[in-house]
Amino acid sequence: MGQGRLLGLACCLLLLGGSGGRGRRRGPWEEEQGPVADWGPWGGMRYEAVKKHLGAVGALSKQYWQYLACKVWQEGCEEEEEEESSPGPGWSLPLVGQDYLEILSAWYCSFGKCCETGDCRIVNNITGLEADLHGQLHGQHLAKELVVRAVQGFLQSPRPQKALVLSFHGWSGTGKNFVARMLASHLYRDGLKSKCVRVFISLFHFPHHNYVDSYKAQLKKQISKTLQLCKQSLFVFDEAEKLHFSLLDAIKPFMAHYDSKGRVDYHRSIFLFLSNLGGNAINEVALDFWRAGRAREEISMEFLEQRLRLELLEPAENSYARSHLLEENLIDFFVPFLPLEYHHVKLCARDAFLARGLPYTESALDEVARMMAFVPKEEKLFSAQGCKSVSQRINYFLP
Repeated sequence: MGQGRLLGLACCLLLLGGSGGRGRRRGPWEEEQGPVADWGPWGGMRYEAVKKHLGAVGALSKQYWQYLACKVWQEGCEEEEEEESSPGPGWSLPLVGQDYLEILSAWYCSFGKCCETGDCRIVNNITGLEADLHGQLHGQHLAKELVVRAVQGFLQSPRPQKALVLSFHGWSGTGKNFVARMLASHLYRDGLKSKCVRVFISLFHFPHHNYVDSYKAQLKKQISKTLQLCKQSLFVFDEAEKLHFSLLDAIKPFMAHYDSKGRVDYHRSIFLFLSNLGGNAINEVALDFWRAGRAREEISMEFLEQRLRLELLEPAENSYARSHLLEENLIDFFVPFLPLEYHHVKLCARDAFLARGLPYTESALDEVARMMAFVPKEEKLFSAQGCKSVSQRINYFLP
């Protein structure tokens, strides 16, 4: 450990230890002002308390510094593991405890200068995720609830039995990619740029079926490398229905139940599959509810899950039907994204204006929504593109 870094951390700890302005010991130039006891009704007691805190910091044991080095620079962790049975390194010291170590470690790591394993920049901000889904994801009450519950339950589990696998389904533009990006930004400080997040786009990363064997080897290698690097990883597969089914089967071991003793722990990873498959079944249910005069918020998973599964199992040329993901029940949650209506498109337009710091009027939002195509032909109820291209369409209103 470098002496400069150690000195800097010691200074931080001294500051955390309570050497504030009030109750401090006077310098030589202040002695003529009177004894310490004259600094106010509690001056002497404050001085003694600060003295005690500083003395405690100065007496930190070797074990304490080993723990700090392990937490921040990943050095000396082996020695620490061997000494785990011994008492903790001074957690009872006044104002200097494990909470301060965690704060200091997080602050230092925020500059990206530590943790080669990449896991120190994990934030898992479920509260922020729930708030942003509530405020920015429109018309998707099922997706909001399922995603928050599934991810929160998974992260809170001390020992998950398997990786969390979520499959997002619905028409284009209904929010699948939006939620995937939001998940990455609330689980990792660096969002999609995190080394713990990998995004695979079917037609971009695996365009030629003639090279499937090569793709399988590359994909397994990239996933294994990320899992070794990070204690918690996120993998996103966009346009999952266009993946060759053998690619899905190749990564099946990373999502299955198994005993991880002595191996890399795959249980702390999250897999997201984004697909347009199932969109027709979801839209039919939404249309039936509308025709029956029922609110879309009344739609529950019991109305959707069976229809969704049946559509995914249809003997078509899709990866879900031909792979073993469904057969072996490796997908934990099917997350349906409902078709968006006119007022949802207006909300997306409003968000697009606000994101660019532009003023808007109700008539401008209506005009953006009217630019979109709506289906079915008779009812013109659902946006055929969801909210996709809304942000581009507001360019029409720029001066």
